[in-house]
Amino acid sequence: MAQKAVLGYSGGLDTSVAIHWIKQTYGADVICVLVDVGQPIANLDDAIARGKKNGALEVIVVDAKEEFAKEYVLPALKANALYEDIYPLATSLARPLIAKKLVEVAHKYGAAFIAHGCTAKGNDQVRFDVTIRALDPSIKIIAPLREWRMTREGEIAYAAEHGILIPDIAKKSEFSTDENLWGRSVEAGVLEDPGREVVEAAFEWTKNPQAAPDHPEYVTIGFEQGKPVTVNGKQLGLVELIQYVGDIAGNHGVGRIDHVENRLVGIKSREVYEAPAAVALIQAHKALEALTLTRDIAHFKTILEDKFAELTYDGLWMSPLREAISAFVDKANENVTGTVTLKFYKGNVSLAGREAPTTLYTKHLTTYGKGDSFKHESAVGFIDIWGLPVATYTRARREQ
Repeated sequence: MAQKAVLGYSGGLDTSVAIHWIKQTYGADVICVLVDVGQPIANLDDAIARGKKNGALEVIVVDAKEEFAKEYVLPALKANALYEDIYPLATSLARPLIAKKLVEVAHKYGAAFIAHGCTAKGNDQVRFDVTIRALDPSIKIIAPLREWRMTREGEIAYAAEHGILIPDIAKKSEFSTDENLWGRSVEAGVLEDPGREVVEAAFEWTKNPQAAPDHPEYVTIGFEQGKPVTVNGKQLGLVELIQYVGDIAGNHGVGRIDHVENRLVGIKSREVYEAPAAVALIQAHKALEALTLTRDIAHFKTILEDKFAELTYDGLWMSPLREAISAFVDKANENVTGTVTLKFYKGNVSLAGREAPTTLYTKHLTTYGKGDSFKHESAVGFIDIWGLPVATYTRARREQ
């Protein structure tokens, strides 16, 4: 009886070819697992049928949108997670969840192998491999693209030679893309030259800002303990809310990112992202935190936010440190409740107001006008004590 291999399947070029290659190379029956994390799937039935026609023993579809939103995206939003202060980690967040689902299916079917379509130069291989090993070190990992050295054109030729069905778009597009609820990544082709402007063909989720509406749109987002729960007063589930905000932001050209980032494997890569919902919601969340967090927590949290983003990017979502940081972030967000109004216009999103029942912004302390209650006479004594260490240091140097 043949061994089984569970393949993380997208229906795209790499994983379509991988079905045949794994069967030929390892003699294993292939079970394809398509994990739905909110990516647009133009024709799910076609992807399933194509997988079976290409030799898969079974094609399983796992709806993980809610789990992705609540257990992965929300912790990242609460942490304002941006790798290198710009990338909202969409792909990075989805990989550990997909890996988790692959392990679950492998256990169910008694599979000896888990396979994925990641390249040897990318970060995703690390995220998949480390998560799989964290959950079950006994499962062997197959990564066809690490074993063969085939270009995109070579894969298409391989598919034609072996009668493998691939989606038409794989033959037409020069780009490699990944999409989920939190964002879309685009790379390869002309994008590999960072000296060139990103071609408009790379974008699908966002309008060209020049073609965006000529009038701004205001949107009010309500948060409860750091979680977005309403848009313009209407209660929405987290998945629906992210999609709704993303549609509005994208319509105004918000969320385009062009970034040369430092990959974990040691190379620099020009990456293009579309993350309209992530860009808007993180900005709104930060604005509400500015009203409700104490100065020491706000400053300390930024240190942990950077570490959270780095751990997620580096494939260490399952690490005890990431979990501990999330526990701190949840505690810090206990009072992050209120509303934030955003203004979308021609590729920009700006703040148009924020309110919170637990706001620490106190007008009678802040104002320079009537009603000022700040004790001005206390400032001199405060400054004397605050500056005492540096004054003492200077005096000691002079005496020396």
